[in-house]
Amino acid sequence: MNKEKTIGFLLIAGAIGVFIPYTILTITFEYPDILRQNTGIVLTKFHEGGSSLILTWWAFAMLGLPLLIAYILIGRKFENKLDFIKWVTTFGVISGIVQIIALLRWVFVVPIIANNYVSAGDAATKAAVIVSFQTIHQFGGVLLGEHIGQLFTIIWTVMISYAFIKLNVFPKWVSWFGITASFIYLMAQAELFATVIPNFPVWDMAGFIGSTLWLIWLIIIGIKFLKMENK
Repeated sequence: MNKEKTIGFLLIAGAIGVFIPYTILTITFEYPDILRQNTGIVLTKFHEGGSSLILTWWAFAMLGLPLLIAYILIGRKFENKLDFIKWVTTFGVISGIVQIIALLRWVFVVPIIANNYVSAGDAATKAAVIVSFQTIHQFGGVLLGEHIGQLFTIIWTVMISYAFIKLNVFPKWVSWFGITASFIYLMAQAELFATVIPNFPVWDMAGFIGSTLWLIWLIIIGIKFLKMENK
């Protein structure tokens, strides 16, 4: 299998691999809307989900790994043609790693917190557990996964799309699709600032629409790479 087909398969596998557990989480855990609920409700519902919910979160974190390999292979393919590709690839890899770390908190950290909350015998202990969850969630989820992870993903997408235009790799609409998806995805960052700045303006659908369009874009360029002749 040539490099182009490998990239194509990895992009498609990674996009589908992320989409499937995400969809399961929306059904079984009401994610991401559940995060807007009271912390006690979140922890109780998580505890009720048991091992299957924990393994779904693990799959959500790990099934995106093919994308990291694809980022690296795309970088190697074009790094000798455009100088900025090397640092763009670095941004892409970092984005994937921090998002994996952030998601894995639901596998190795939140279960312990949820168990402590459910088994707590008094209000003071429950309050302490809630504070610990909020701290871990704000650092691991909001800061690492959603801010740094998603922001670096957006930078990678925009710059790689620009590279595709500059090198005439694909039809221009493919790149503009990726740039448009990134712009919408970027608007979802407002929700993160709203967690610390009261009344910060938020478009609630930006994250869902932006991330969905981004996954579609990955599949599109994956198909384009599959059809590309070895160059």
